[in-house]
Order: sequence, then structure tokens, then C-alpha cells
Amino acid sequence: MRTGDNVTISILLQFAVVLAAIWMGARCSGVGLGLWGAVGLLVLMVMFGVTPTSPPIDVMLIILAVIMAASVMEAAGGIDFLVRIAERVIRANPKYVTIVAPLTTWGFTFVAGTGHIIYPLLPVIYETAHQAGIRPERPMAVATIASQQAITASPVAAATAAMIGLFAERGLTQWGLPQVLMICVPASLAGVIVAAIVSIFLGEDLRDDSTYQARLKAGEVPPAKPRDQRAPLAPSARISALIFLSGVALVVVFGFFPALRTLPGQKSALEMPLVIEIVMMSVAALMLAATNVKVDAIPKTATLHAGVVAVIGIFGLAWMGDSFISANKDVILPAIGHWARAAPWTFAFGLFFASVLLYSQAATTRALMPLGMALGIPPQFLIAMFPSVNGYFLIPTYGSLIAAINFDLSGTTRIGKYVLNHSFMIPGLVATATAVFVGLLLARVIF
Repeated sequence: MRTGDNVTISILLQFAVVLAAIWMGARCSGVGLGLWGAVGLLVLMVMFGVTPTSPPIDVMLIILAVIMAASVMEAAGGIDFLVRIAERVIRANPKYVTIVAPLTTWGFTFVAGTGHIIYPLLPVIYETAHQAGIRPERPMAVATIASQQAITASPVAAATAAMIGLFAERGLTQWGLPQVLMICVPASLAGVIVAAIVSIFLGEDLRDDSTYQARLKAGEVPPAKPRDQRAPLAPSARISALIFLSGVALVVVFGFFPALRTLPGQKSALEMPLVIEIVMMSVAALMLAATNVKVDAIPKTATLHAGVVAVIGIFGLAWMGDSFISANKDVILPAIGHWARAAPWTFAFGLFFASVLLYSQAATTRALMPLGMALGIPPQFLIAMFPSVNGYFLIPTYGSLIAAINFDLSGTTRIGKYVLNHSFMIPGLVATATAVFVGLLLARVIF
């Protein structure tokens, strides 16, 4: 057998190990993704002599800093404060809930850096739509998609941190947060708006839906209920949210104006990963001081839990992917380099389908974007394709999708008979495709 054949077989076997590790991690979900990534890397080392690359320390530290700030805000009641604002916006426009709800969830995810903020909003979206006689599936499905699309536009999201960290690692200091925001904010917003407009026409109206009407007559659909009376907000809720939002604004300002992060006597500005880490950790400390929140409550927050899961996933899974690509780049890159250079936009398909497996925008970014950089795809086009890491909806097993199905008591938001014909498929494909298309146009125009 020729040497070239041996190399090909070796790479295919290594790739099988990578896929097996991802599959096992996906079965376990949560931290299992990262842990099985480490197992996959161990197998690559022992069986194939793959030399591990350096773990993505900067990315993990950025995520930890951001989730610490968000977790303190949650413990102080700040996320509840933001949710109440979102509720008022959604309930004030019931006839246009299919447009207003996704724009609201996009905006709040953009600010908070996590799509998990949608969970308390789902029953509000359902009740508002149901009371207005609007098919709840329409706003609930697209609002769920919008909450994830905003991840790739948020200055404090883990995925954005991963993107910025990759540019910094490779010395591409001219590409960072400002460039990501200039492309991804309008692109992802355009995707959400188009998906919302399309969603208005999806499914039958409730009065014409025979399945819904039959369930309603059988008493299987609870009647629309008035707004719940809930406990008042904690006194620290407003101040914690304002401090957090100030930190987000400061990060954006530092990103757009490098002179502000240039120390006296230094010729170059501090790298944005370092600035984000310092600012967000400081914001967390300021919230602690201003709100007197109990420190023991912070590790118990859902935000910190989700952030730690993301960090572990990136630690193991992205490290395995980096090592595999680095060990075989001399074979992999020439094989697909011509194809990707001739039509760079096709790399978006790789990002999309990888995110379906990884269930993490940050892990997908950290694992696949280095390949795009190694292929020589211009940074502006990689940023434009960034929204394609939101392919988690293709297989409807993600937490927010399941939550939306369960909160829709009318039964209109559902998984179809053939699994893939579910409520989130059309809004998700439309939003992602539109965002990438608009992003590529902006990349050509701006840069």
C-alpha cells in the first residue's frame, strides 16, 4: 500500500474518533461534550501520535469573566428586572407579537450574552398570542430562534469571545469586536426580521385549526389567563442590571476606540480579550459591593451553571478539534483549500452542520473557525459566516426548543411526525440563511 493511502486511512480513522467523541458527548449532553472531547484527544494521542495543541485558555477566561458578571446580576435579581421590561414590551403589542417577541428576545440576549434569558419569557409570549387569538407557534418558534441568533451579535457572548480570541491568537489585531458587531448586528437582526415576517404566514389561524379546536372543546387547552401576580423585585435588581449594562457598554466603547485601551508609554493597545476579562470581573465586583448579594447564591444561578458547561465543552471538544486539524493540516487544507477559496461562502455549511452536533456556538466557533483561517478565507467573510453556527435547531432537542414546546399549551408548537418537520425548522433556516447572506453583502461593502 502506498504511503499516501496510509496517510488517508489514518486521517479517516482519526476523524472517526473525533465523530465518535462528539456522538458520545452529545448523548451525555452538558459537560459530557467536553469530557468526551478529552477522551477523543487521548485516543488521538495514544493511537495516532497526535501532539495536542495549547488549550484555548483565553477563550475560557473571557467566558468565565462574563458569566461571573451575569451570574452576580442574576443573583441580585437583575435578570428578573430585564425580563419584566421585556414582558411589558411584548404585552403592549399583542397584535404584532410575532414581530415584537423575536425582536425583544434578540435584544435581551444581545445585552445579557445568553439565550437562556428566553425561558421566563416563553409563557408570556404564549399567553399574549393566545389571548390575541394568534397561533402561539408563530411567535414562540421565531422568538426561540432569535434568542440564539443574537448570540453571534452580542459583545459579551461566549461565541463572540471565542471569535475575538481566535483573531487575537493569530495576531489579527485589526479584526475584533468592532468588525464583528458592524457585520453581525445588522445581519442577525435582518435574519430575525425576515424569519418573523415569514412566520406570520406559517400554520393555520387558531379558528381554522381543526386539531386545536378539537383539543379546546375537549378541555385539553387551558383558557387564556390574566397576567400572574408575582413577588416584587429585589431592591438590588435595578442597580445590578444598570451596572451590568454599563459594563457591556464599556466593552463596546473600548472595542471601537483602541486609543482608550492604550496604556501610557505603550505603542499598541491592550488586546480585547484581556480588556473584556478585566472589565467584566470588575463589573461583577462592583455589583457585589453595590447590592450586598449573598456570595453563596452566585454559584447556584442558572447562568453560572450554563457558563461552566460551555467552558468545559470548549476545553475538551475544541481542544480535540484543534489538535486533529493541526496534526493533519498539511493534508486537509490542500484537499479542500481550492474549493473554499473559490467559494468562501460554502464554509458556512461546515459551521452550520458542526453546530448541529456540538450544540454550542462557542464550541463550534473555537473548533471550526481556525480551519477557515488556515484556508485563507478573509476575516470579514468568516465574520459574515459567523451566524451559521446557530444550527442547533435542526434537530429539535435543544433546551429552549423543548421549553417552547412545553410552554405552548395550545399544542401548536410541536415536533412533527417525521421529527425534522418541526415548528422551528423554517424560522431557523430563514433566519440563518438571511443573516449569512446579509453578512456577506456587508463584508463586501464595508471591507
